[in-house]
Amino acid sequence: RLEMRRFGVKVSVIEPGYFNTMITNTENMEKNLLSIWEKVPEETKASYGQNYLKDFLVTLRKMLRICNSNLTLVTDCMEHALPLRFPRIRYSAGWDAKLLFIPLSYLPSALTD
Repeated sequence: RLEMRRFGVKVSVIEPGYFNTMITNTENMEKNLLSIWEKVPEETKASYGQNYLKDFLVTLRKMLRICNSNLTLVTDCMEHALPLRFPRIRYSAGWDAKLLFIPLSYLPSALTD
């Protein structure tokens, strides 16, 4: 965002929370995690232990259950920003994004960018 300013390009940052997409698909995430776990050296697996993987998968499933399926919250932010001459610097989509990013918005933009 800051790099484009010197070229006269205004950039708005859309900061979505957790949304139900192919990226957050439970099966895909578990498959990728297990694939990565298989490639980890045995001594590293021993250090973490098998319970680490099981607990992580349980936590992952719980997190993915709270994903919002209403993607219009994100597209509404885009629709708001695009036609405006002076759009906001940041748009937070979803309650979880607001919870995280609104406190960050009180910091200087250069720091949060």
